Amino acid sequence: MQFRTPVFCAAALFFAASTPVLAQDDALTAESVIASVNGTDITLGHMIVLRARLPEQYQNLPDDVLFQGILDQVVQQAVLSQSIEALSTEAQLVLDNERRALLAAEAVQDAVEASVTDEAVQAAYEANFGNAEPEQEFNASHILVETEEAAAALVTELEGGADFAELARNNSTGPSGPNGGNLGWFGKGMMVPAFEEAVLTLDVGEVSAPVQTQFGWHVITLNETRLKDAPSLDSVRGEIVGQLQREAVDARIAELTAAADVTRIDTTTIDPAILREQSLVED
Repeated sequence: MQFRTPVFCAAALFFAASTPVLAQDDALTAESVIASVNGTDITLGHMIVLRARLPEQYQNLPDDVLFQGILDQVVQQAVLSQSIEALSTEAQLVLDNERRALLAAEAVQDAVEASVTDEAVQAAYEANFGNAEPEQEFNASHILVETEEAAAALVTELEGGADFAELARNNSTGPSGPNGGNLGWFGKGMMVPAFEEAVLTLDVGEVSAPVQTQFGWHVITLNETRLKDAPSLDSVRGEIVGQLQREAVDARIAELTAAADVTRIDTTTIDPAILREQSLVED
């Protein structure tokens, strides 16, 4: 069974011939009444909110087309809605869900605005990075082969003066092979343990003995090392804001849930597939 969908078409309204719109008036507010249908007011606020939620393809239409199209749509919706005495069971359930979701979104926004301030962002930055020591990073290359014997043979060639990048291009089965085996810069914890342990023992320019990981056998050379300073606040601001938002929302949910009287029935005997039973909500 399918959910009911509106019978009117917004696209038809927006591409209909437009009529002149109201002149600009600095006194207009969201409460200003633009139309009335059988005593029910349609305000400028109703129209503004509807425009903000239009599909993207309508957002760049001329203002006069949008204004008249939105006003026509709201009037038609009002006329149609007044012809129905009561919502269907399905429509009422949808309305209940939408109201709950809107109120929850407001609560989330309140929690975020109260917690995510410039001061909180600065404090989080200082806590995470203020005393951070410069991080050592490594630039290494490797040749990946299937057997230890093949890796040992490559080490012998390298000891005899062979070019590492050329051997990688000709022998490595890893994705870095065509690039001469170069893996770029990486920090601790970014490579599998056995590979990282081998890199940490190497001096710049030194070649490792064969190293086994779940990917195969590696021959590794350390190209360069450097110390990476802590990131600037601007470079991690988005990450910190996201962290503070999650923490604020989680804390607010936990606080409200702890204070709420939440009762759940035993659902272990309910077949979860019952959510597919659309006929239960139809009149």
